[in-house]
Amino acid sequence: MPKEIPIEYRTVVVAVDVVVFSVFDGALHVLLIPVNRPPHYVAMRGLPGGIMEKKETSDEAVLRHLSGKIGLSSIYFEQLYTFTSLGRDKRNRVASIAHLGLVTATEAKRVEREGGVWVPVHEVDKLAFDHNEILDTAVVRLAGKLLYTNIVRHLLPKKFTLTELQKVYEIIRNETFDKRNFRKKILSMNIIHDTGEMQTGVANRPASLYSFTGTKVTEIPLISVI
Repeated sequence: MPKEIPIEYRTVVVAVDVVVFSVFDGALHVLLIPVNRPPHYVAMRGLPGGIMEKKETSDEAVLRHLSGKIGLSSIYFEQLYTFTSLGRDKRNRVASIAHLGLVTATEAKRVEREGGVWVPVHEVDKLAFDHNEILDTAVVRLAGKLLYTNIVRHLLPKKFTLTELQKVYEIIRNETFDKRNFRKKILSMNIIHDTGEMQTGVANRPASLYSFTGTKVTEIPLISVI
């Protein structure tokens, strides 16, 4: 029977990676940064993130890396999945606690990219490490969560039109919804409310502006047909 390796000699590095999404220009975008770790990863792109220090939580590590690498100090994020495949990082045995992050289009334009770039998800090529797998997992998770939570609130400005809300749903779900059914369903769930204000500075008839009720991401009745 093989002798068990003492715990002090078991070395697995823990990292965090963050899939930061935003919706603008009619597409779901992901924020990527340069990755140059020769000889295995040369002149590639990847998700923002890095090693988690001994005296910090994964949330603290996420905020440290996002702030230091892309200038994001305030962002909604949540844990996505833990990736532990052998060889996911060719340099060492690394496990990654992946996170899903969301910013509005306005916030996306203010990000200090430092070489980072917003790329439409459907145009993403080969990424470093296993970041394509992490990205694919995040896309599926986000599309699913639209149907049973109000997470979409973090992709929209504080005040928005029903058309803008429907467009975000359609882009992420890759579906087209009937306008009347969508509005009837969303309004019946009491997750948004009419602010009493109207659009300004538009050429066509101004639309009513809505806001989300409450301040947190919460579960909602399952949106089965919209």
